[in-house]
Amino acid sequence: MTPMIRGNICLNAHPAGCEAAVQAWVARAEAKAANIKANAEKAGKSLPKAVLVLGASTGYGLASRITAAFGYGAATIGVSMERQPSDKKPGTPGWYNNRAFDRAASKKGLFARTIDADAFANETRQKVIELAKEEGIVFDQLIYSLASPVRLEPSTGIMHRSVLKPLGSPFSGLSLDVLSGALSKVSIEPANEEETKATVKVMGGEDWELWVKSLKNAGLLSKNFVTLAYSYIGPSHTSGIYRGGTIGKAKEHLEKTAKEMNAWLKPYGGSAFVSINKAVVTRASSVIPVVALYVASLFKVMKEKGLHEDCLDQLLRLYADRLFADGKVPTDPEGRIRMDDWEMLDEVQAEVAIRFANATEANLREITDFDGFKQDFLEAHGFAVKGVNYDIEPSLI
Repeated sequence: MTPMIRGNICLNAHPAGCEAAVQAWVARAEAKAANIKANAEKAGKSLPKAVLVLGASTGYGLASRITAAFGYGAATIGVSMERQPSDKKPGTPGWYNNRAFDRAASKKGLFARTIDADAFANETRQKVIELAKEEGIVFDQLIYSLASPVRLEPSTGIMHRSVLKPLGSPFSGLSLDVLSGALSKVSIEPANEEETKATVKVMGGEDWELWVKSLKNAGLLSKNFVTLAYSYIGPSHTSGIYRGGTIGKAKEHLEKTAKEMNAWLKPYGGSAFVSINKAVVTRASSVIPVVALYVASLFKVMKEKGLHEDCLDQLLRLYADRLFADGKVPTDPEGRIRMDDWEMLDEVQAEVAIRFANATEANLREITDFDGFKQDFLEAHGFAVKGVNYDIEPSLI
């Protein structure tokens, strides 16, 4: 099986490759487990016993679940909606990742349940609540890492669709082809008001708050409960299409929701944070104009400076140096956890800006880490994973 890529979207996934990639992350988390547990105990903070991860199948969500389970020994429930395989067509990468996680957890005697369902649906919330009550679980953490283009709003039955568009004026930038390295200019017209509102409905904080309130009302939040949602800010190069666009409006709503939840969680000892994470290669980021070229440039600089992190590196540091550090969780003046601190260092961004501005198809591999970007993209779909024999036709089921 070989990757089928169209327009920076990979249409298939390799089961054995996904399995091997998950196993590699599990091994890395386990290697640091003793130290991170000791540091948390030294700081006088209780280890998480039960964690709910929404959007648990790939990227930061999967890294969160692996860190909680194999780094801290937590019971986990993961929710994600993935396409199952058939005898002729492979499933999505997340479907294979979830099964690999469940097998690894079972081998270690860790409680793990994966629910393949729409995380936006009230029925899914009820399913999680019933499962938690049956198993005697009270959640110490809820990780919100959903990345869906659509959301069916439970209260109205309206299907909202997010858009990736600028606001106010058109946006132009370079798109990077993940297969060939070709650069092409793209222009995107600005979103209208309805499109912007719909994007906030899908990617803002409304559903996150529904989950936390539902669990609280069901009596399933522990004392000192913590909930995290993941976000991104980025540099000026990407602002027009990202933070300054429709997605940015959704992220602003996410941050506003965190502040509101903090207000009503505080009397119960709980807290809510938005974690601003580092740019990484995901199925979503690969198709955003300008972002792919920026990330390739960023990887080159951060690797040269010994600062590069993938999703799991970020989560291991988030837990060790933020959530379970001595004292209060460190945040910026807006109350956000800044895991993009190394990315946004002045000396990093100054060098990235030069490489980004001077990148051409002729020098792409020299001044950016295009090959590393491509490798991460393929690995996210189970391809080009070290130790996997791709000459053997895999079982898709």
